Amino acid sequence: MGRVSGKVALITGGASGLGAEDARVLAREGASVVITDIQDDLGAQVAAKIPNCKYFSHDVRDERRWSEIVADTIKTFGRLDILVNNAGLVRFGTIEDLSYADYKLQVEVMLNGTFLGCKAAIPYMTKSGGGAIINMSSIGGIKGISSIPAYAGAKGGIIALTRSVAVHCQEKGYKIRVNAIAPGGIETPMTAQAVAQLGPDDVGLAQSRDHGMGKPEDVANLVLFLASEEGRFITGTTITIDNGETMK
Repeated sequence: MGRVSGKVALITGGASGLGAEDARVLAREGASVVITDIQDDLGAQVAAKIPNCKYFSHDVRDERRWSEIVADTIKTFGRLDILVNNAGLVRFGTIEDLSYADYKLQVEVMLNGTFLGCKAAIPYMTKSGGGAIINMSSIGGIKGISSIPAYAGAKGGIIALTRSVAVHCQEKGYKIRVNAIAPGGIETPMTAQAVAQLGPDDVGLAQSRDHGMGKPEDVANLVLFLASEEGRFITGTTITIDNGETMK
């Protein structure tokens, strides 16, 4: 207990799935937590059940709102040490039938949202003496899956963005570690949507089916490790958590 005691974490997409579990685990280990989302009722319900947790409505595509969210986090808890860029969504369709609107939506939320989060948080983290940024990618950004080209493109971009931001922070001496996590199939509302929409026999779901589905706490425990002092010598990398799905 207490692995992130005294730290303040900001988690996007915190109303459900991985983000909500990240909030529970970090709070359990002593952090004060801000969760954000556009699912206001659900987000408020999640925050109400977590000690020292505050919910703010937040569209991660909005640059001005990012400035407000970080400022409100500082106003509420006094500092910012951990940022988890977790907000995401998926729209299915191959390169031939996915609409451009759905392509842009996924890139704007996940890749652009991660860029804006890093940009907004870093100046405040330097004032707190450093910190940890954890960006949620996916094995979809590593391997080819025909039914999610936009999702995969955004998640692959997050991996590259993570490396660049990590190098920048190290070059500047900011003491901010920046890493990405690439989960495989995890039991969340998003994966339930995928199974319902694509069907359990879809080729894009075959690997997850063959390797089993992880639990949100599997990812949250890795978030905790990277956010804590135990991960102090890790930066600029992407860690897969997929029960071997991408190992061959």
